[in-house]
Amino acid sequence: MSETPLLSMRGIGKSFLGVPVLHGVDLTIEQGEVHALVGENGAGKSTLMKILAGVHSADAGTVELNTGESGGRMVSFTHPLQAQHAGVASVFQEFNLLPELSVAENVHLGREPRRRGLIDRRAMAERTAEVLADLGVEDLAPTAKVGSLSVAHQQITEIAKAVSQGADLICMDEPTAALADAEVELLYRLVRRLKERGVSVLYVSHRLKEIFDLCDRITVLKDGRLVQCADTADITPDDLVTAMVGRRIEAVFPERLEGTAAGEVRLEVRGGGNAWVDGIDLDVRAGEIVGLAGLQGSGRTEIAEAVFGIAPFTRGTVKVDGKPIRITRPRKAIGAGIALVTEDRKAQGLALRQSVRANARMVLDANARVHSRKRLNRIPGLLSSLDLVARGEDQEVRYLSGGNQQKVVVAKWLAAEPGVIVLDEPTRGIDVGAKHKLYSVIRELAAEGLAVLLIASELIEVIGLADRIVVLHDGRIAGELPGGATEQDVMAYATGRRAEESRPA
Repeated sequence: MSETPLLSMRGIGKSFLGVPVLHGVDLTIEQGEVHALVGENGAGKSTLMKILAGVHSADAGTVELNTGESGGRMVSFTHPLQAQHAGVASVFQEFNLLPELSVAENVHLGREPRRRGLIDRRAMAERTAEVLADLGVEDLAPTAKVGSLSVAHQQITEIAKAVSQGADLICMDEPTAALADAEVELLYRLVRRLKERGVSVLYVSHRLKEIFDLCDRITVLKDGRLVQCADTADITPDDLVTAMVGRRIEAVFPERLEGTAAGEVRLEVRGGGNAWVDGIDLDVRAGEIVGLAGLQGSGRTEIAEAVFGIAPFTRGTVKVDGKPIRITRPRKAIGAGIALVTEDRKAQGLALRQSVRANARMVLDANARVHSRKRLNRIPGLLSSLDLVARGEDQEVRYLSGGNQQKVVVAKWLAAEPGVIVLDEPTRGIDVGAKHKLYSVIRELAAEGLAVLLIASELIEVIGLADRIVVLHDGRIAGELPGGATEQDVMAYATGRRAEESRPA
């Protein structure tokens, strides 16, 4: 390391309501370095990042910045604007953008160029275009309304704003959590372009592949303490998992449980179609995990929503346990024994200000066809079997980690004793230890005879868990592969290449 790193945080301590969350943590970032900050949920990553961003103030320790404006001096931010003026920008999971304004207006918010006392919109658009071009972004118009953009392009807008402010250090909190595979590649290019320009990046992520692909060094936190800081080249993924969770995970994906076998078809779709998908033929058997793979927009989530009655099939037929059914709304799906774990647990799966107990019994309380005293009495046992970490069933769900929130979502559906469970991005935004637990839960659900339909943007999850993989392209089924297929085979179908190769000359 150089004698004068860009950032040096020493002995950082922080408590909330008397509960310590950081214990003397050190973090050093070099000029032009991509530095990973990793650890399980609750390890202290977000708190450390927010202290650097000026959202929280440290109770102990020092922060030294060697940026152009700060010039190697101690800083103590009490507001995000102070951090921005010192060359530190942060891109959080919840973007700080105004959807009704354009990209250029968001990038220059509060710093609008003026001419004769009026905002010079032409100059603002030109300067934004220059920033985007410097980042290698060609498909984002400065005049586009932010509210109409994809998540990836909103993220680019945040990064462009940081660059336009002259940031020397950009902190990114789970930057790919809501991105599809193609959009992740775009983020890779952006991070590498920033590095080439000498901008440092603090990269907070649970995704090991991204960490090893992008980052120069890795700092590991556990229970609010510094466990390890190492060059990426000097640590293996398995060693990193051990440092993060305090134990070795011998197999990332648990083996199929002994005695598990595919049984009768529980969910059958023939010729299913609506405005988004068409010609869907799909079987999911008892004891079987079927993975849906494909690029964003291929129709994965749309199939889940059609099966569950959110955006029903308008063509074709559906059978559940051999009986024809027309699922026109979620209540009918629930009555037929279908459960859906949605991809956005905070917006669609939980009542964040209600208790664990209230959330876990939500499906039973709202649907008379599945409500029973027996099922209500099963809830504490379900939460226990999922290894839920909470103060108790009265704790508000918003105070749980992402992994524990997801366990509550799963418990609320298992309480209804479904025969078919659809899991849409079940491990999004949770740490590696919680992921491993959910992988085991998914295996156990299949072993108990449930039919599991699994959707995941991370191909490795579909490949590692599914017994069969159904690949979608442009709203149609492009092909089917056995579990354990290669990423190359899946992507050949997902991108439409395999279909093109099979056409007669």
